[in-house]
Amino acid sequence: MVAWTWMAALLFTVLLAGTVATGQRLWGQEDAAPAEGAKADEGADASAKDAAPAEDRSFLAWTFEALGISYTVVFLALSFTFVALFVMNLLSARRENVCPAHLIEGFEAHLTQGAYQEAYELARGDESFLGQVLSAGLAKISVGYPQAIEAMQEVGEEENMKLDHRLSYMALIGTVSPMVGLFGTVDGMIRSFSVIANSTASPKPSDLAKGISTALFTTLVGLAIAIPAIAAYNILRNRVARLVLEVGIRSEELMSHFQQKSA
Repeated sequence: MVAWTWMAALLFTVLLAGTVATGQRLWGQEDAAPAEGAKADEGADASAKDAAPAEDRSFLAWTFEALGISYTVVFLALSFTFVALFVMNLLSARRENVCPAHLIEGFEAHLTQGAYQEAYELARGDESFLGQVLSAGLAKISVGYPQAIEAMQEVGEEENMKLDHRLSYMALIGTVSPMVGLFGTVDGMIRSFSVIANSTASPKPSDLAKGISTALFTTLVGLAIAIPAIAAYNILRNRVARLVLEVGIRSEELMSHFQQKSA
């Protein structure tokens, strides 16, 4: 839900920028009207015709034209992948999926009543992080308490690695997106300089503007994807770290019941 809210806000910002840009162009066209009307010479008319935009384009159309098919597909793929990863990690980082309260209460109640088999089945049937850790500990408790704690730590490290791997893909998108933007910047500048190098006369500003637009828009879109990706990665990583620490504390508190019995 948070991801779709962010995407809607970004789309609204882009549309608003397009409206403002369109208004600025229309205002500039009104101000650029010749002061002397019919008295302007043919040379001034030709210059004004070259300087005036060929058609009124929206900001989104200008962006698509500057990026082209290749960069548009790449950035759309990165955007959709980021949104999918964000939603998936946000759901997996919920407390109910990592350290559910109902599992703690039920597990502790079974231990108090001495129903160890019921406690094991409750933990094993729960797919949460804490459930996997507790079921691994109870499976080894017959061997000894230290062996049970060691098994819990191994399962905890494995589950923590799974969460970190899913989060690391968001960091990868935050790293790759500005690199793609930088690649587009260099590509656009090469196109502009190739126009100058291959032109026998003075090149038109519109021909140079195509490569410059590609350079600037690829940088802009790359940063627009990378900034929220890196921010979301760090926020979710801190949340997962807190929940994993809570799982370790809760699991040791629950399993301390067997330590007291062995003592």
